[in-house]
Amino acid sequence: MSTQPIQPTGCCEPFNPEPWQVKEITWQDKIFVKDQVASFFHIPLNMGKKIVKNLALIEKAGAKANYQLMFLDEKSLWGADIYIDVARDVPGAEMVKLSGTFLTKVFEGPYKDAGKRAREMAEYVRGKGREMKKLYFSYTTCPKCARVYGKNYVVLFAQVG
Repeated sequence: MSTQPIQPTGCCEPFNPEPWQVKEITWQDKIFVKDQVASFFHIPLNMGKKIVKNLALIEKAGAKANYQLMFLDEKSLWGADIYIDVARDVPGAEMVKLSGTFLTKVFEGPYKDAGKRAREMAEYVRGKGREMKKLYFSYTTCPKCARVYGKNYVVLFAQVG
């Protein structure tokens, strides 16, 4: 039985979970574009617009990273910060640098399982004898592309102390 390669949608690239599954990553002053996303009970309301706006700025600056990593800091029921990995500073965008050690784990399933995933990640971190300082969610595709690809992956990044 042969498997056909996944055809890109032209929106979100197909996601390969292997490089992110149960890894430890250390960043020193890794640069990101940062923006705020409005949410309603953790459901993003304007994330698409924010991504399109920031990707246009990134493209114009020639600052696209080799892998377009994006993740959210779910600060409250009403909003989140989005971080987009870049190769260099982007004029017109808020820039931040992140440093630290992160444990990653890939999950697959519906968006509504975010709370369950966060609890599982906290347990995974404790099982590694580490303390979680902060948790970031990297949604790898939009809902439309997840339906096309048949998988809805999310990578959790636990910053550990």
